[in-house]
Amino acid sequence: MKRFYKETAVDACDGGFRVLLDGRPMRTPAKAVLVVPTRVLAEAIAGEWAGVPEKEEIKTGLLPLTRLAATGLDRVPGQREQVIDDTAKYAGSDLLCYRASAPSSLVERQRNTWQPLLDWAAERYGARLAVVEGMSFVTQPVEALGALRAAVAAHGDMALSSLYNLTHIAGSLVVALAVAERRLTAEEAFAAAQLDDLYQIERWGDDPIAIEQRAGVRKDIAAGSRFLELLEGTRLRGKGEA
Repeated sequence: MKRFYKETAVDACDGGFRVLLDGRPMRTPAKAVLVVPTRVLAEAIAGEWAGVPEKEEIKTGLLPLTRLAATGLDRVPGQREQVIDDTAKYAGSDLLCYRASAPSSLVERQRNTWQPLLDWAAERYGARLAVVEGMSFVTQPVEALGALRAAVAAHGDMALSSLYNLTHIAGSLVVALAVAERRLTAEEAFAAAQLDDLYQIERWGDDPIAIEQRAGVRKDIAAGSRFLELLEGTRLRGKGEA
């Protein structure tokens, strides 16, 4: 679909703020009016649409904030418990818990980058996750998994949309929660999630396919982080984002 509108705008409405395309409310794929809780988020979404060149195809890959908001409106409310479960289950195999046994430089880098995040999660949520070296699988304490699930469930529908994406992209619920809590910046989250790959690049070099894939990961993490930031004040209010 090519750009069909000339102007974008934002206005207040019941429940928050909506984006207008030539004066008409934008709708989600499920045909709901796209209403978000903060003006800054609505303005950022409007900015995505304003940035589509005239007569050019509208590419959803260039509208990450729009996609996250639409998912939070269309999909999460009807299957909230499933989304919570699908996000929380990453705690059972969190990237940060699986460490190399060699070489020593990688072991040290993982410890210095990942262990402070696990310590933070233990202090913040009462969730102490176990760490293992090599290829072994570690069964995490039930209490820790329950505490992290509760942390996920504390997020409202729109924030949960972004939290799931961040968790899936990073392979780590702890990293995603650290972004949501402003413990990590987007770039720090990217570095933590891509630590092993970046280490290998330093030793063996890079290739075009890996560069492109890594750029996508960085972009998605940045979008998720920005989305949560624009939701500030509502992201931990719970269901309904009241």
